[in-house]
Amino acid sequence: MTFTTEAVTAAPPTTDGPGARTADAAPALRVVVLSGNPRPGSRTAATGRATATAVARALDGVRPAAPEIETVELADLAGEVLAPEHPRADAVLADLARADVVVVATPVYKASYTGLLKAFLDLYRAGDLRDVVAVPLVVSGNPAHALAGEVHLRPLLVELGAVVPTRAVAVTKADLADPVALDAVLERWLADAGAALRAAVRTEVAR
Repeated sequence: MTFTTEAVTAAPPTTDGPGARTADAAPALRVVVLSGNPRPGSRTAATGRATATAVARALDGVRPAAPEIETVELADLAGEVLAPEHPRADAVLADLARADVVVVATPVYKASYTGLLKAFLDLYRAGDLRDVVAVPLVVSGNPAHALAGEVHLRPLLVELGAVVPTRAVAVTKADLADPVALDAVLERWLADAGAALRAAVRTEVAR
């Protein structure tokens, strides 16, 4: 199972003066990318990590330690998700429910999310992602499918109890061909969504 962790560069903690930050006052925020692409090492996963990096930087300072980014690729669990017993999938399900933010990334298949992502999320009960802030992310070949995240993925995440304070991130394959274009998409999304995202995470952290 692909499960990687990255640290996000942040300002170093200080130990004196007004507003001092201490490195060990609280655990780091965990931002987890859940890639629903059935192919390992996909552009969906890479776009999810880019989105999570942007999210983590926007949330820097919510806790003293810099946010950490982790990646889960469901492609590595595909053979287990529909099996009668799925211990590795169960471990991932439990871990995601403990994350602060989950970027749920999927390519657009037939104007919706992938069957693999749906099958995995169906292992949750309604409300199991309560207190998790979720960011839907869809990668499509056609700009006409930009609303797939809003119309299909957002309601599913809300049904599971996740807090979804922002519009879904919509990225096209054309954006992926140019890192500058992808950065611009994420910057525009954060310009609209950053404040709501930060407020939601602060609320959940305070609980």
